[in-house]
Amino acid sequence: MARIVKLADARELPFWRRPVTLLFLMAMAMPVAFSTWSALLNNFVIEVADFDGSDIGWLHTVREIPGFFAIGVIAIIMVMREQVLGTVALLLLGVATGITAWFPSMGGILTITMLSSIGFHYFETVNQSLQLQWIDKLRAPQMLGWILAAGSGATLVAYGLIVLSWDALGLTYNTVYMISGGFTALVAIFCYLAYPQFEAPNPQVKKMILRRRYWLYYALQFMSGARRQIFVVFAGFMMVEKFGFKVHEVTALYLINLVANMIFAPLMGRVVTLWGERRALVFEYVGLAAVFLAYGGVYWFGWGVVVAATLYVLDHLFFALALALKTYFQKIADPGDIAPTAAVAFTINHIAAVFLPAMLGYLWLVSPVAVFVAAAGMAILSLLLALLIPRHPEPGFETILTRPAPAAAA
Repeated sequence: MARIVKLADARELPFWRRPVTLLFLMAMAMPVAFSTWSALLNNFVIEVADFDGSDIGWLHTVREIPGFFAIGVIAIIMVMREQVLGTVALLLLGVATGITAWFPSMGGILTITMLSSIGFHYFETVNQSLQLQWIDKLRAPQMLGWILAAGSGATLVAYGLIVLSWDALGLTYNTVYMISGGFTALVAIFCYLAYPQFEAPNPQVKKMILRRRYWLYYALQFMSGARRQIFVVFAGFMMVEKFGFKVHEVTALYLINLVANMIFAPLMGRVVTLWGERRALVFEYVGLAAVFLAYGGVYWFGWGVVVAATLYVLDHLFFALALALKTYFQKIADPGDIAPTAAVAFTINHIAAVFLPAMLGYLWLVSPVAVFVAAAGMAILSLLLALLIPRHPEPGFETILTRPAPAAAA
């Protein structure tokens, strides 16, 4: 049985075995598999299975089903520690990614997508919970920014290898998927074997909870999931379908995103610290609304590939500010609510994600512009919700519609 170490005692361990180091290591392992899968996906499904907009919509609907059932994490952590569940889910993601190209049919792609998605969504649910439990509130925005940058750096290496060697070495989809998925799987095994089990000071509630005072966080999560699907599903698909991007060209675009993330993600954490969650999220949603409307302009006004690629990078950068939503919840949450609420929030985040890609896939066949206009509307609604966040949120003062309890007399 793995040794249990209290979080307060973990500072006595060597630096490479501390909780924050584990968070960084897992943050670098996960996107190597997931981002490589994403980078190759549109070319893979179009070339191998002849997908159209409707097919890609259904694929992403299947991919999001495990996210909708992320609430199952609550049941699993009754019998398994969160840290163990995180490494097991990471292992599943790596293995499923590694064998993606073995099943080049609609049914096979959907099945493997479902398995990798279970790994991804359960890992992300647990990972978010562990981050908020293990990182001090005062350091959280900056540290989450650095963790995001670390993940981008690891993926940068993977993407750089694809860009440089895809044509030069005649790489196949199977080779790239096997290498990236295998790397993630090996890191997951290392994380399980090399680290003790860290014990946070606040035991987590191991049942589903829905608290009325978290309603704004739930609403923002719902809108985030709905809005993000349009970027994840259709922005990249547009680059391949409309502009004929090849694998190395799509990956080069992802590389630009990663470099930008490495530079700006730590700065985004600093921005959240200085501005507060409200201003950071308002800035994000205004920017996203403008970007989505401009995506529509690519079709409406016939703007070229340079404009589309620029919008894609800006879109990705604005999403990096979503770490403010995590720190907002950290500030208003009871310490024991973090794990169950992370699971509930992931389910809420994926309610729209289950039906929206398939539904919008049919709309895409009629009018891609309408899909991006809908996304802009979602960003504007998110903006209105973000305006309800107080400058200094805390338990009892979760929205500007409530007031903090008066301080007790001395």
